[in-house]
Amino acid sequence: MKNLLHNDILKATFMKSLKTKTMKNLICGEWVESEETAQNINPSDPSDIVSTFYKASLNQVFDGINFAHEAQKEWAKSSMKLREEVLNDIANKLMHNKEYYGEVIAREAGKPIKEATDEVVKSAEFFSYFAAEASRNKGAYMDSPRENVDIEIINEPIGVVGVITPWNYPLAIPAWKIAPALAYGNSVILKPSSQTPAIAYILAEIIDSSNLPKGVFSYISGAGSVIGNAIADSKKVQAITFTGSVDVGKDLAFRSMRSMTKLQLEMGSKNSLIILDDANLDLAVDAAIKGAYNANGQKCTSCSKLIVTPGIYDEFIAAFTKKMKTLVVGNAMDKDSAIGPCIDKKQLDSNLAYIKLGIEEGATLVCGGEAIKSETGGYFFSPALFVDGKSQMRLNQEEIFGAVACVIRAENYEEAVEILNDTEFGLSGGIITESLSMAMKFKHDAVVGNVMINLATAGMDNHVPFGGRKNSSYGSREKSYAASDFYTTSKTAYIKY
Repeated sequence: MKNLLHNDILKATFMKSLKTKTMKNLICGEWVESEETAQNINPSDPSDIVSTFYKASLNQVFDGINFAHEAQKEWAKSSMKLREEVLNDIANKLMHNKEYYGEVIAREAGKPIKEATDEVVKSAEFFSYFAAEASRNKGAYMDSPRENVDIEIINEPIGVVGVITPWNYPLAIPAWKIAPALAYGNSVILKPSSQTPAIAYILAEIIDSSNLPKGVFSYISGAGSVIGNAIADSKKVQAITFTGSVDVGKDLAFRSMRSMTKLQLEMGSKNSLIILDDANLDLAVDAAIKGAYNANGQKCTSCSKLIVTPGIYDEFIAAFTKKMKTLVVGNAMDKDSAIGPCIDKKQLDSNLAYIKLGIEEGATLVCGGEAIKSETGGYFFSPALFVDGKSQMRLNQEEIFGAVACVIRAENYEEAVEILNDTEFGLSGGIITESLSMAMKFKHDAVVGNVMINLATAGMDNHVPFGGRKNSSYGSREKSYAASDFYTTSKTAYIKY
C-alpha cells in the first residue's frame, strides 16, 4: 500500500482487491506466499468473504524470527528522530483513511461502524503518542558512595518482541503493542487473530511503506498453535506481549519460561459496576448500558455484573430495561446499529448457553437473550438482562464475552464491594455515587487495575497505564510511559574517573 487511498474509486478498488487477492505474509522484509490458505468472513453476513490469507508455515516463522533478530541490531542503533518520523508516518496514514479502515474493521469484526472508525483514530493516536515517547526514553545518573565513581542507568531495547493479538480490537491492540516496541528500538513479530487478519494486514502494509529497515517488523498470520507456540519456544524472542484468553496466556507463560522470555499477559475479566442509592439515575443507566453492551460485550473491560443497593434497585432496573430496549441490533455497517453481531456462531452459541445456565441457576431473565434471525444469516444476539442474581452463580463468575448483564442486589456499600471483588479476575471496576467519601473509599477497596467513578467500566485513555490484577493480567502495565518497563531493559554502568 505504497499509495494512500485518496479517493472513493481507489477505496472501492482496494476493497475489491482485499476480497479477491490472497494476503501474503511479511517475513524477512518480503511479502511471501505459503502452501495453505484460509478465509475470514463477515459476521453480519457470513456469505461475505472479507479476505483470503496465507497461513505461514513453521519454517517461515523460524526464518522471520531469525531475520528479525539480526534486523533489530540495526534498528536499536537508529536515532530517536528516525523512530519519531516512522511512527508519525504510520499515524498519519491511519488517520488519512480512517473511514475506510473503519469499514474493514466493521466487516470483519462485526463492530458498529462508528466504534470501528473510533478504533482507527485511537490506533493512530498510539503511534503519534509513542513517536513522542521515542525521545523520552530517559536514563539516569546516580551518585556513588565511593569517591570518583559515577553511575549511569541506561534503558536499552530488549530485542525481538512477539506480539499476539485478539479479534475484538484488531487494530487498537496491535497498535498499542507495536508502537512502543518500535519506539524503544525493538523488532516486532505480529501474529494477529485469524478471525480478523485483514485490518492487521493493512497495518502491516502501512508499516512496510515507512522507512523502517527490512525485517524489523513482520506480519505472520495463521494458527496460534503453530505461530504462537513457535514464538514462545524461540530463544531469539526476548519478550512476548499477549492479549487473549486465560488458558492460552498460561500456556504461553509455561512455554516462554523455558527460555526465560519476558512476558506481558492481558487475559480474562469479570467486571462489576456498583450503583449506590444516591446515584444519579440517568448517569448510572448510561454507564451500565455502555459498559455492558458496547461492542456487543465483546471486550475485556465490559461489565456484566451490575451491583445495586436496595434504595434504587427497582428504579434502576426499570430505567435500564427501558433504555436497553431502544438499542438497535443489526449489520455493523448500518449507522443505526448500536450493537453488531457476535464474532462467530461459536460465540453466539456460547451466549445462548449462558442464558440457559442463568435461568437454571435461578436468575430472572427480564429482557433479551435470544438469537435474532436476519436475511443475511448474521450472528445477531439481543442484549440480555438478568435480575435477582447471586454472586456465586457461574453466570456471575465466568467471563461471558457477550452482551449479557446481571443485576445483583447488595444491602450496602460493604456488601457491594465484597461482591465486586468476589472473582478470580481484577481488571476494571466502577461505582456510581454522589458521595465523595464513598468514591474515595471505593478507589482503595476495589481489587482491580482500573477504577472508574461515575463512568462506565470501559473506555481507557491512551496516555495512562492499563492492566489488571489476579487472572486478568501478568507482567508490567501496557500503554503510556509504563510501556518502557516492558519494552526496555536497564543497564547500570559504573565509571571510575
